[in-house]
Amino acid sequence: MLNRLKNGELKNIKIKPDEFVVFQRAFMNFDTRKSIFGKAHQNGEITYFYERGNDNE
Repeated sequence: MLNRLKNGELKNIKIKPDEFVVFQRAFMNFDTRKSIFGKAHQNGEITYFYERGNDNE
């Protein structure tokens, strides 16, 4: 899922509170995680976006 976000196949990823622990493990091991930023919502959901040009590739 993170690779699809990085490659532009997905515009964003929405993570629900019950998915966060699994997502966090994958996120912390992702090579360009510093290019991913999230926006928290009141319902505990987080929407993650990939910022192009910030991955130093």
